[in-house]
Amino acid sequence: MTRSSRNCEWQDCPIPQVFCHTRFMAGFRKVTAVIDDEMGAFSFGTVVEFFGQDHTDIGAPKFDFALAAAHPGMVRSQHGLNLMIEHGPERIAESDLVVLLPWETWPTSSRSIELVSALRTAYENGATILSCCTGALLLAEAGLLEGKRVTTHWRWANELAERFPSVDVDPNVLYIDEGRIISGAGGSASVDVLLYLFRREYGARVAAAMARELVVPPHREGGQAQYILHAVSECSSDPLKPVLDWARAHLDQDLTVEVLAAKALMSPRSFARHFKAATGTTPRAWLLAERLQRVEELLETGDLPIEDVARAVGFGTTAALREQFVRRRGVPPSNYRRVFRSAV
Repeated sequence: MTRSSRNCEWQDCPIPQVFCHTRFMAGFRKVTAVIDDEMGAFSFGTVVEFFGQDHTDIGAPKFDFALAAAHPGMVRSQHGLNLMIEHGPERIAESDLVVLLPWETWPTSSRSIELVSALRTAYENGATILSCCTGALLLAEAGLLEGKRVTTHWRWANELAERFPSVDVDPNVLYIDEGRIISGAGGSASVDVLLYLFRREYGARVAAAMARELVVPPHREGGQAQYILHAVSECSSDPLKPVLDWARAHLDQDLTVEVLAAKALMSPRSFARHFKAATGTTPRAWLLAERLQRVEELLETGDLPIEDVARAVGFGTTAALREQFVRRRGVPPSNYRRVFRSAV
């Protein structure tokens, strides 16, 4: 994922801006979801849950949240959900965070021209823009994806790539972070990308609390590809589940494919193949993600020295932990602890 390297200007904070929770609390107050006819009801409900409800009890701020459309008035979905929208493009232009909700058809010129102008103004004013599913199409129309990576629903990926060849469209992932441009894939990936945004701004503890509120996992492994090709087996009946649970409880050990395969009573080759089919990722990538998540939890909630954290999750040395953490989180473990311990 692409991450911003610009440092936070708030109180001379040395943490890269994308990880500074103080920036979010200071700047992401006015949040606007862009809605139009044929809207996607699932993403609409998800965005309202994240920003329209009061979640201050888990550490999130109270947002100034509103819906906006190209033209205020009645907005109709294909499923009989009608909404009266009070705000127009002016609300979008003055927002700190703009969320583009999906619709079932390509944005038409009659409705997109005013939205495009408002999006450009918002972005020029420093806003972050997040697209859900086909909301990425409007981002492309606004010219905000030039030279950037983006994802959208896999059904729309080819058309987006063909119409905007300078945009790097990746249909295989659940979300992509390009700093002030964030995109999520289709369907339930709106939950994934919004949980990621909360995690990026607040840290693992707040994101996990939000996930518990929604009764969903705080992070899903794999990407869209696993859903395009075949259905994923239920964890409750998958023979891998006990092995994965055991691995999470023994992250400090040398968890090779051979060790995990033996636990699953499989050959290493069969285990690797079954693991990929069931999770959409490799055992090594899964273990790395689990270890990094555990590191975040320990840094946020405990006082263990960094070297002890490294041993506790299986990295072995502080240098190995730091290398992986900086590569995938953008900051050293000590800086992450300093910021997010103050947020809990």
